[in-house]
Amino acid sequence: MDLRTGFGLALRQVRTQKELTQEDFSNVSSRTYLSTLERGLKSPTIDKVDALADVLDVHPLTLLALAYSRTQGIKLTQLLANVLIEAEPFDG
Repeated sequence: MDLRTGFGLALRQVRTQKELTQEDFSNVSSRTYLSTLERGLKSPTIDKVDALADVLDVHPLTLLALAYSRTQGIKLTQLLANVLIEAEPFDG
């Protein structure tokens, strides 16, 4: 699975679990654009990820972590543990 598809699946999962419709994102995105993201046809900018996460009331890293865990085929907890180990030397 490619990253666009993984991101789309993560976005759709969080959106439906939060019981939001595509129309609920009208302040940050058109329904058509959101649909293309969810189907993995387009990649969002980092600013768009931030805006989508704001509507979903989650941290943008949540969407990205869910996307990467799907594309890499590893559990989210393992991915986050790896990120913590890698980032530790940079955590001032």
